[in-house]
Amino acid sequence: MNKLLLIAPLFALVLSGCPSTPIKEAPVEDRKTDVTTVKVGDENITGLPLELTDPKSILSKRIVYFDLDKYDVKDEFKDLVAAHAKFLVSNRQFKMLIQGHTDERGSREYNLSLGQKRAEAVKRTLILLGAREQIEAVSFGKEKPAAEGHNEAAWAQNRRAEMLYKGPTGSGQF
Repeated sequence: MNKLLLIAPLFALVLSGCPSTPIKEAPVEDRKTDVTTVKVGDENITGLPLELTDPKSILSKRIVYFDLDKYDVKDEFKDLVAAHAKFLVSNRQFKMLIQGHTDERGSREYNLSLGQKRAEAVKRTLILLGAREQIEAVSFGKEKPAAEGHNEAAWAQNRRAEMLYKGPTGSGQF
């Protein structure tokens, strides 16, 4: 028993004397660039060409809205998606991230699935029009609402797919 009482403090002393290696934080990608920033509405868009940021251009519009529990691209947004497809085909160096979103109703799992289907529907349309490896589709479900509120007006704004660009230098929106 005496030996045990002596061993415990000795063991603690040995452990406290061991040098410890500091824990390094994982590197985080720095997406800041030295390019100009353009203000479009309430949004700052960095490093994108004027045709993508000019409010008079159809390409400055990047949101496709959906009906409740639907993920088909409505006729009213087909020209918008076609314009973005044409831009991507002509500018293969640009990448696009499509983010699918839903309103707050429904379970987390359901909304993640529906958001993915919305993003994939826009992606599929772009691919059919000639854009290829440049596009990625992800879902945020109900996690990033465009409008706060618990009414139809807010929900309608949240049922969307957003098309975000990244330029050849890594500059852009995502």
